[in-house]
Amino acid sequence: MTETAEQAFRTAASDRILIFDGGYGTSIQKRKLTEADYRGTLDLAKDQKGNNDLLCLTQPQVVADIHDAYFDAGADMVETNTFSSTKIAMADYGAEHLVRDLNIAAARIARESAERAEAKDGRRRFVAGSIGPTNKTLSLSPDVDDPGFREVDYDTLKGHYREQCDALIEGGVDFLLVETCFDTLNAKAAGMAAREAERAAGRDVPLMLSFTVTDMSGRNLSGHNIEAYWNTLRHLKPLTIGINCAFGADKLRPYLAELSRVANTLVMAYPNAGLPNDLGEYDEMPETTAALTRVWAENGRINALGGCCGSTPAHIAAMAKAVEGLAPRKRPSRNPEMHLAGLEPFTIAA
Repeated sequence: MTETAEQAFRTAASDRILIFDGGYGTSIQKRKLTEADYRGTLDLAKDQKGNNDLLCLTQPQVVADIHDAYFDAGADMVETNTFSSTKIAMADYGAEHLVRDLNIAAARIARESAERAEAKDGRRRFVAGSIGPTNKTLSLSPDVDDPGFREVDYDTLKGHYREQCDALIEGGVDFLLVETCFDTLNAKAAGMAAREAERAAGRDVPLMLSFTVTDMSGRNLSGHNIEAYWNTLRHLKPLTIGINCAFGADKLRPYLAELSRVANTLVMAYPNAGLPNDLGEYDEMPETTAALTRVWAENGRINALGGCCGSTPAHIAAMAKAVEGLAPRKRPSRNPEMHLAGLEPFTIAA
């Protein structure tokens, strides 16, 4: 019987630290694409420059080349180029009607890249469907004069996430990665949509979650700290829980340590390549990121490691080399207590 993606992932993660990919925006920007390149032959009313997800339809080879570069750098898993591929996010570009096609195409591009990598050395590769937070928040009002106002409600947002999840699964992803979660309620809506889509598909498509902090307080935009976030979402039983974006590896270290302490599942972390300079560009060299993340591994904090904003295949190659041979994190056991959360965690002893 063929081993499922989850079984293969868990087996590999028990033996070594797995390597995830890095940023896509940085690699796309280096190609200096014009608006016409983004648009292709599509008839769209709005300017499409910067709509990176659209490249899955108009410039699929660009996306495929980036996936291939990350696999060549040592990645075990890549994510689809679909961070903004929901109707809510695509509304900014007038491309809502393309959401299903975008997600299916992106999943197939990543899957084909994974198959090419596997053919080279026989090692199993994985594809995670990227699900971003959207540009709306369920927990906060955008209007300071009307704190009760919300731009979107839970059921509507969950419906948009469900559409994306269905298409990613149809395209052939192994996992669904809800990432850069700045609002815990958004993450819950996405997680529930992912579980519903998994049931509807009739096959296992494990969920991955990744938190982001908004400042040095260690909280996300909706105010939850690391342990409260985990307590709120642990019922979704994610394959991995992680932390990404926000800062570079040096400043993410204490928040990763806390997540590693409380989460009784696999931990995946993917920091930015430092902080952007005054021009919005990332200067941190691959060797610097690699050295900082090696400390995470030496301290037993991670099961999977990758990069976020500003990171490139060179960063991933350096990180893969830096953690090679180091033992993966051992999952802690948690006492049989009731773990609840508001903005802070609350534990009731058994």
